Amino acid sequence: MERIELIATCNFGVEAVLKEEIINLGYDIRKVEDGRITFMADVRGIAMANIWLRTAERIHLKMAEFSAYSFEELFQNVKKIEWERWIKKTSIFPVKKAVSLKSRLYSTPDVQAITKKAVVERLKTVYKVDWLEESGEEYPIHVFINKNNVTITIDTSGDSLYKRGYKERQSEASIKETLAALMVTLTPWNESRELIDPFCGAGTILIEAAMIGLNIAPGLNRKFVFENWSQMNKEELKSIKKQAFNAIKNDLDFKIQGYDTDEQVLKIARENAENAGVADYIHFQKRDARDISSSKKYGFIITNPPYGERMEDKATVEVLYRDIGKAFKKLDTWSFYIITSNEDFEGLFGRRADKKRKLYNGMLKTNFYSFLGPKPKRI
Repeated sequence: MERIELIATCNFGVEAVLKEEIINLGYDIRKVEDGRITFMADVRGIAMANIWLRTAERIHLKMAEFSAYSFEELFQNVKKIEWERWIKKTSIFPVKKAVSLKSRLYSTPDVQAITKKAVVERLKTVYKVDWLEESGEEYPIHVFINKNNVTITIDTSGDSLYKRGYKERQSEASIKETLAALMVTLTPWNESRELIDPFCGAGTILIEAAMIGLNIAPGLNRKFVFENWSQMNKEELKSIKKQAFNAIKNDLDFKIQGYDTDEQVLKIARENAENAGVADYIHFQKRDARDISSSKKYGFIITNPPYGERMEDKATVEVLYRDIGKAFKKLDTWSFYIITSNEDFEGLFGRRADKKRKLYNGMLKTNFYSFLGPKPKRI
C-alpha cells in the first residue's frame, strides 16, 4: 500500500501527548514542530487518525515542502506537484487557508490566489482541458509558510476535529473538546476512580472523560471531507468504523459528576452527554462548587473555572478561588487539576501546585495546575 505523509496539527503545548497518540496508533513519527507533527501512514491512516486522535485539531495530507522567496518561485513549485494523484478532473479544490510567518511572502490573499492558479494550470495541462468544472468531491488546500519554507497540504478533516458532533448547543465560555480531552489525558484518572467537575458548564470535560473511559473513538459519530474521496475505499472505511464501534467498553459501570449553578446550562450538558452516548455515566446536578463533598477517597477534580476575563469580574473570581481553595481541602485524599489564565491562582487557592503546564484555551494563554493527592493504599 502506498506510503503517504500526514501532518496532525494541534494547539501549542499539546505536541508530546499527540505524538504519543500517533505512536499508539502504530504510525512512525517523522518530525515534531510547534503545533505540527508529521508522520508516515497509508491511505487507511487518514481515516484512523481522524477517527481516533483525541488531541489533534486537523489531519493534513502533505503534498510538498520547498523554499520560496518570491511569488514566481511559489507558483512554479506548486505547479510541479502531482496534484492529479488526488484531485480529479471535476474535483473542487479551494485554497482554504494560508498562513505566513516571518516570510517575504507575507500577503496571504496573494499566496492563496497564486497557489490556486498554479494548481489550475497543472490540472488543465494534465487533463488536457481549457476549463475545470469543480463540481465533485472537495480537496481543501492549505499553505503554511514559515521563514520562506513552504508546506502545501490537503485538509482531510473538513470541520476541525474538536467538533465531535455531540454539541448541538454550548454554554458561555465552553471549553473545546480537544483541550478537555488533553486535560483528562494529563491526569492518572481512569474509570475506576471518582471524578467531579464542579464548574461543568456544557459538560465537555466529563463527556471527554467518559469517552476515554469507555474507549469511544472521538470521531466515530461525525463526517469528514476525506469520506467522499475516490481514493478512500468505502468498504474499508466501514470496517474501520465497525472496529471502532466494537472497541467500545460497554460492560463498564461507573458514574462521574458535574456541578453547575445554572439549570439551563445543566440542561445543555445533559443533552450533550446524551448525544455523545455517555449520559448513563455522568450525573449532573445544580450545586455550587463551594458545597463540594464526597465520601469517596482518592478521587479527582478536573475543571475549567471562570477566569475573570469573560464570565465574571476579577474581584468576584478572586473570592471564588479563595473559597474553592478552602472547600477542596475537605477532600484531603483527592487530586485537583485546574486550568485558568489567572496568574495569581496558586496564591488565591492557598496552595502551590505540584506541577504547572502552559496550555492555550483558544487564543488565551493559561496554566494547567496539578495538585496531587496521596496515592491509594494497596490492599
